[in-house]
Amino acid sequence: MIEARGLSKRYGELLAVDGVSFSVAPGEVVGFLGPNGAGKTTTMRILTGFLPATDGSAAIAGHDLFDDPLAARRSVGYLPETPPLYPEMSVEGFLDYVAKLKDVPRRVRAQSVARALERCGLRDVRRRVIGALSKGYRQRVGLAQAIVHDPPVLILDEPTVGLDPIQIREIRALIADLASERQGDRARTVILSTHILPEVEAICRRVLIIHRGRIVVDRPLEELKRGGASLEEIFARATSGEAHEAPAAPPEVRA
Repeated sequence: MIEARGLSKRYGELLAVDGVSFSVAPGEVVGFLGPNGAGKTTTMRILTGFLPATDGSAAIAGHDLFDDPLAARRSVGYLPETPPLYPEMSVEGFLDYVAKLKDVPRRVRAQSVARALERCGLRDVRRRVIGALSKGYRQRVGLAQAIVHDPPVLILDEPTVGLDPIQIREIRALIADLASERQGDRARTVILSTHILPEVEAICRRVLIIHRGRIVVDRPLEELKRGGASLEEIFARATSGEAHEAPAAPPEVRA
């Protein structure tokens, strides 16, 4: 469903992403971890089509991101760290606007907006102005705009940053629900970037750790923790210079 092949991004002398390769299977939920400045956000922006790669290639749901960028971008729902919201718009009006931008056909647009409102727990606040909502509800609106066009892939960058413990629990449960299959709604492939390691343990089945622009860990979470080490210990070792190469990745999965 997602395939990155040798992705690199250079800013002058700075190599922000250095030959990143990995595959994510349909329906898989992957935690994407790394210290600040490791290349996480740059990699996600490349995969969502917001940033061109210097080298390498990528495919989303079988669409090459560089040969067929429109189809690839339609296959992705992206929630950046700061959700792209218009505070003066109502929740429902904003989602309808986003659905138009994402080329949701007019005949199914109202249904698509209603589905996003329902899945993200926003139906009761659909007529409220976004700027008057709590941060937790604004984050829900951010998730709703990411799924309103029913993409098979979700890429979420720090979706619970700045939330209180109750809101964090609610958003985690919402992300887990979005990743699951529900009658009339497919399971989605999810890449979740976060600094909150318990979030990864609660939601994800596999972990990618990036350090200095390179993937240094790519393993199922259960396998990583089999020796008794905590995810925090694994992360610390992988980003302290003790791990210089990624362990062998799982078999490649092509969309």
